Amino acid sequence: MAYGIVHHFPGATKEQYEASVAAVHPGPGRLPDGQIFHAAGPSAGGWTIIAIHDSKESWETFRDEVLLPKLQQGVDGGFATPPEETAIDLFTVLP
Repeated sequence: MAYGIVHHFPGATKEQYEASVAAVHPGPGRLPDGQIFHAAGPSAGGWTIIAIHDSKESWETFRDEVLLPKLQQGVDGGFATPPEETAIDLFTVLP
């Protein structure tokens, strides 16, 4: 079952997003293994990222092996605080 993650970073900027995503994605225009969708943009009071993974397990692998270690090391110019997170077991994902 597909699994969705919504991260809202209060007070964050496009520049912080660009630095952070460059540190955790495998390259420009490429998604991490298991991620099938990525969208991001400014939202009320900050920046929001929406990611869909092919399963909860692929999200957890990415989170535990890539995302958290990189963010805990610190990303120069990246997000300054952890996000507000919403996780969703997705019933429908349309292409």
